[in-house]
Amino acid sequence: MKQLQAYFEFTTLKTSWRQEILGGFTTFISMAYILFVNPSVLGAAKMNPGAVFTASALASAFACFVMGIVAKYPIASAPALGINAFFAYSVCVGMGVSWQTALAGVFVASIIFLLITIFKLREAIINAIPADLKFAISAGIGMFIAFIGLHQGGLVAASKSTVVTLGSFSTPSTWITIIGLIVTAALMVLRVPGAIFIGMVIATIFGMVTGLIAVPTHWVSAAPSLAPTFGVALHHVTEINTLQLWVVVLTFLLVTFFDTAGTLVGLAQQAGYIKNNQMPRVGKALLADSTGMMVGSLLGTSPVGAYVESSAGIAVGGRSGFAAVTTGICFLLALFFSPLLAVVTSQVTAPALIIVGVLMAQNLRKIAWEKLEIAIPAFLVVVGMPLTYSIADGMSLGFIMYPITMLFAKRGKEVHPLMYGLFFVFIGFIWILNY
Repeated sequence: MKQLQAYFEFTTLKTSWRQEILGGFTTFISMAYILFVNPSVLGAAKMNPGAVFTASALASAFACFVMGIVAKYPIASAPALGINAFFAYSVCVGMGVSWQTALAGVFVASIIFLLITIFKLREAIINAIPADLKFAISAGIGMFIAFIGLHQGGLVAASKSTVVTLGSFSTPSTWITIIGLIVTAALMVLRVPGAIFIGMVIATIFGMVTGLIAVPTHWVSAAPSLAPTFGVALHHVTEINTLQLWVVVLTFLLVTFFDTAGTLVGLAQQAGYIKNNQMPRVGKALLADSTGMMVGSLLGTSPVGAYVESSAGIAVGGRSGFAAVTTGICFLLALFFSPLLAVVTSQVTAPALIIVGVLMAQNLRKIAWEKLEIAIPAFLVVVGMPLTYSIADGMSLGFIMYPITMLFAKRGKEVHPLMYGLFFVFIGFIWILNY
């Protein structure tokens, strides 16, 4: 035990087994929905839902173990939302590409991803991002996940006339979120340890007692077979032979690249890892994501990336890589306890996302708002993420504006050369996605 504590630097990080296990479990509970959402989304591409469920759990566990053991960060990974919808609805349904070929596209993108990680291009880019924009990324992710929580919890709803509006309190399930939010907020103010997790437990109990959440009839089930998707990507790599499919590969690469980069920076900022604008062991953290994406494609799922819900685990005390290891173990156990996970609905996890959004928004005070050349791109990052519903798109707005405002402020020499390069990359990124 002492050797493990030393390896994960418990003393330096001022953490404990209790904090790390609670942090890892809280992260898992906050992102466990992907095990049910991903099979549903990829099912639209005619993939076997059971196989996708198993592939998602195994790929997530693998990425979490690499992140925790090698990179030593409390950051969990799983098949990313958004890019899985692009995989299913844009590539397979919209373009008519078979899911087998699309999976091969993810595999090819993951190989490129791994190569640029090994050659430290991703690490160089992350370290080139100025501190103010890193704070903006963290705060923007906070706004983004709070918006997700408000929407999933029913407190914010879509509106044809005003885009979004206040949700309906006559919807019974919304009260699960309301009760959970009030309890969690009260416990946070009282500084009760594990407040976010306790809030989710109470919200779940409230849902089951009121009949809003169905009590499982059984608790254990066998893991679905992986046979329908396992290794399929390798057999269809030669089908990536047209300009259209290479554009698909490039899109998988770019979206995952900037989504994971933004998420890693934001979460590392929240956990207090970034010192002197540098993220320690960033290369190893990026390796965890790139290998997770590759393994996921071979198992049979859409691109894997770091999850913003890791912020929930960090908020309850997770600081070392053991928190990510705990999340990985939970994903493996989830293979056999899928009926139990069904009680953790989106209304249960919504309060956690909202409260974590509050915590991450505190980074706003560290941005040099008095300097417009910094404030304008930082603001675009912060509001861009929730309003475009994409971390990568929000980053693109701010990163395109940053060199422009700095040049007009006669501070162009202070801009890292890579930031000028990203200016053109993000313009191309937006062009590819929208034309």
